[in-house]
Amino acid sequence: MKKYINTGSKDTRSGFGVGMTELGQKNENVVALCADLIGSLKFDDFKKNHPERFFQIGIAEANMIGIAAGLTIGGKIPFTGTFANFSTGRVYDQIRQSVAYSDKNVKICASHAGLTLGEDGATHQILEDIGLMKMLPGMTVINTCDHNQTKAATIALADHHGPAYLRFGRPVVPNFTPADEPFVIGKAIMLNEGTDVTIVATGHLVWEALIAAEKLEEKGISAEVINIHTIKPLDEEAILKSVAKTGCIVTAEEHNYLGGLGESVAGVLALNNPTPQEFVAVKDSFGESGTPEQLMEKYKLNNQAIVEAVERVIARKK
Repeated sequence: MKKYINTGSKDTRSGFGVGMTELGQKNENVVALCADLIGSLKFDDFKKNHPERFFQIGIAEANMIGIAAGLTIGGKIPFTGTFANFSTGRVYDQIRQSVAYSDKNVKICASHAGLTLGEDGATHQILEDIGLMKMLPGMTVINTCDHNQTKAATIALADHHGPAYLRFGRPVVPNFTPADEPFVIGKAIMLNEGTDVTIVATGHLVWEALIAAEKLEEKGISAEVINIHTIKPLDEEAILKSVAKTGCIVTAEEHNYLGGLGESVAGVLALNNPTPQEFVAVKDSFGESGTPEQLMEKYKLNNQAIVEAVERVIARKK
C-alpha cells in the first residue's frame, strides 16, 4: 500500500487560520465574525491584517449568524467562527431560517468538534453536529482530516456559493495530505486501493484508517481506504464503485453513528447495492472529560477499532 507520511503534527484549527489569512489577502469580500474566541479559532492574523473586515460579536452566537446572513446581501462572504457546539446546536434556528432557508452564502466554521475537544467534557463535545447540518436543504457539510486539508477547504469555500458547514478540531494530529492537493467539494479521495474491504473515513479517523490498513495488510487483508471529507454532497459514485469490488464496508467517524457519515453511506447502499456495513462511531452517547487519547480509546474510535470492525464485516460477506 502507498505510505502516507506525517510531515509534522499540527492542529486542524491552525489550518483554518492559515486559510483565512490567505483569503484575507486575495479576496476583499471575505469577512470574519467571531464569538469571543479569536485565539481558539486562529483568527489573530486576519484581525491584525484586516481589522475593517473582522467583527468581534462576543458571546452572542445567534446574533453572529444573523449578522453574517445580512452581510451576504451586500456581496460579502462571511466566515463565522466558534466551537462546533455553539456553531450548530446553540444557533440551529438561526441557521435554519436565516441561512439555509434563505440560501445565504454563509460559511459556518466550527472548531473543537467531537470527543477530541477533550477535558472540557460532554457539554462541549458535540457529536451530533454533522447530522444537524446535513439535514438542512442546500447545506454543504465538510469534515477535514488534517492541517493541510483544512486550509485547502477553507480557501475552496470562498469560491463555493451557498450555505456551508466546515468542521475541524482542537488537538494536534498527523499532517499527511499533500500541501498542494486540490480540494474539490463533494469529491472523495482514494488513499489506498484494496480488494477485500472498503474503509471510508472522515476527519481525525482518516489517519487511523490508514494505520488500520497497514495492520490489516499484515494479516493478509487488502483494505481500500477512502477519505470522505465532504459528507454532503456525498461522493456516491466513489462509494458504490468501491463496494462493488470489495463487497463490504466500514465507516469511521468522530461522531454519533446516528446522523453521521455512516448513516449517509448506509442510505446510499440501501438504495443502490445493499452491502454488509460496520460502524466505527460513538454508540448513541454523550462524551466525558478526558484527554483526546483516552476518549478515543474508550469510545473505540481508533485504528484497532477499525481493524476489529473490518474483521467483523468480512465475516458477514456472502
